[in-house]
Amino acid sequence: MDKVTTSQKELGEQPNEITQSKRAVVNENISDVEDEEEEEEEVTQNDNVEEGLLDDYPDDAEEIDAIHSRISDIPKLGLERFKQLERLCLRQNLIMDIEGFEPLSNTLVELDLYDNKISRIRNLSELTKLKMLDLSFNKIKHIKNLDTLTNLEDIYFVSNRISKIENLDHLTLVTNLELGANKIRVIENLDKLILLKQLWLGKNKITRLENLNPLSNLRILSIQSNRLTKLENLEELHNLEEIYLSHNAIEKLEGLENNIKLTTIDIANNRIKHIENLSHLTNLEEIWANNNLLETSCFDELNKELGGLKELTTIYLEGNPMQLANRATYRNKVHLALPQVKQIDAT
Repeated sequence: MDKVTTSQKELGEQPNEITQSKRAVVNENISDVEDEEEEEEEVTQNDNVEEGLLDDYPDDAEEIDAIHSRISDIPKLGLERFKQLERLCLRQNLIMDIEGFEPLSNTLVELDLYDNKISRIRNLSELTKLKMLDLSFNKIKHIKNLDTLTNLEDIYFVSNRISKIENLDHLTLVTNLELGANKIRVIENLDKLILLKQLWLGKNKITRLENLNPLSNLRILSIQSNRLTKLENLEELHNLEEIYLSHNAIEKLEGLENNIKLTTIDIANNRIKHIENLSHLTNLEEIWANNNLLETSCFDELNKELGGLKELTTIYLEGNPMQLANRATYRNKVHLALPQVKQIDAT
């Protein structure tokens, strides 16, 4: 199985490349300069580009895709003509202001404004039937003005300038929340999202796993490329199936006693020294622990901790001292310790 999650693909990142963490450091140092430059950026607009753009769509169209069309003025699209429109995709345009969607309030369920130039969430209050909202790759700093969108199930705010998780209490039907590649430092204000199944927080500035207890239905937790040093506060996540923790500074495998439904653990590119506290995870299928600090002595730990896990089929250990110091015998030793495993590393 390729080690790239859905959100990672969207971000265009490979989860276990050392260069990623180096880029993250560089990006962090220059982010303030980039922010200032982007704020001053002038958008070249064609006043007539929207007129006639949607002429080929019939009045009863249920879905419209107007991607990379240099749209900047939504009202000029004439959306009031489409009385049955359910899905509208305006990706990769020049939209700065969210406006002109009121005529779609009775029908629209999916709105995709990915990769525009939007800095504020506003003028969406009448779209009460929305189930999916994508505002990824914009310039948004604050999550707000979503209170009336109580039917939302999927929210994508990837790669913005958001520093705080807030104003989501009314969105109790949300099952998927993507906030990767922002400036978030604290996991907070998720208490009301009790139906949440997927939480994506990769590439932020989070230092601690906390405030997750109310999320008892969570299946996937992705918090790669942050500043974590410890696995903790996961006791109430009884339904957790996949956890992605690569590119942090975690030193010990621990705190997973109650997460017995886990099938995938990604702990790559951390500071793990021992394979431990995993023998009770009988549903485990994949472990990604490459590029840690696992020494040769850990071959014995493999059999002790993972030998009895019959569902385990994939393990990544390359880049550890146990592999680098035993290049000729490494794969054979892993096979002997874990005969049930079908894939070792990428091959």
